[in-house]
Amino acid sequence: MTKQAFVALVTCFNEDETINYQATRAQVRRQVKAGNNIMCAGTNGDFSALTFEEKVHLTEEVVDEVGGRVKVIVNAGMPATFETVKLAREFDRIGVDGIAVITPFFIACTQDGLIRHFSTVADAVKTPVYLYDIPARTQNHIEPETARVLAGHGNIAGIKDSGGAKETLEAYLAVAKGIGGFEVYSGPDNLVLWALQNGAAGCISGLGNAMPHVLAGILKAVNSGDIAEAERQQATFAAFRTDLYALGFAPAMVKRALYLQDASVGASRQPALLPNKEQDAQIAAILRRYDLSKTE
Repeated sequence: MTKQAFVALVTCFNEDETINYQATRAQVRRQVKAGNNIMCAGTNGDFSALTFEEKVHLTEEVVDEVGGRVKVIVNAGMPATFETVKLAREFDRIGVDGIAVITPFFIACTQDGLIRHFSTVADAVKTPVYLYDIPARTQNHIEPETARVLAGHGNIAGIKDSGGAKETLEAYLAVAKGIGGFEVYSGPDNLVLWALQNGAAGCISGLGNAMPHVLAGILKAVNSGDIAEAERQQATFAAFRTDLYALGFAPAMVKRALYLQDASVGASRQPALLPNKEQDAQIAAILRRYDLSKTE
């Protein structure tokens, strides 16, 4: 099976914080040119700061720009099952390739509650649904046994693991080995190659926004059987991650790095992600170190 890379695409904003759809389309073209698939309205896309209507319009713009050249997954997850279903139905209408559903946030969920939540969404749409586990942000974790139960649903196609722990990823991969058609996508950028070598169907990367060709290079090398080249590309990717993420909240650092490459992407809507000159100078130095001063 051919392994696939998705980039958790940033959402571009104007100075007044309205969405810059033209700049977002340009980022889509950049990723398609590199050979990466697209995930929109995810963590790196400021989904928690977007309105319902904006998510729908954003998805329409991304799907239109992609034009069937690569796959598009969009995140519909919200705290309430009701709104998640409403969003998922809109994305189903638009015609995406997959609907990711992040675990409910703010609301503490039991595992039975998560099974009901994800199953209800999957029942409501024809598009394949992907579980999205990122407990550090949502405070809700999909236990491996819960993933196993949900993998038996006819319209739940896989899981994105952004927990960061190799042990959890291993447990999800064990679920996939036992249930045909259930795919695991790795979120942590330092584990891309390891995950691919251990059965993952692909990865969904935030860092790929700033380094799209290296991400695509890892997948290309793995798919062609050139593990030495994949290891070389992964080492570069992991080193860039270590340097950049040492400066602050990972999605904010990715967005700022991309902004310093191409100011048309704009800032973030998130209130805590204010840039400063010292941090910008550090990010710019990292970009020069990896020859990334301008977008590829």
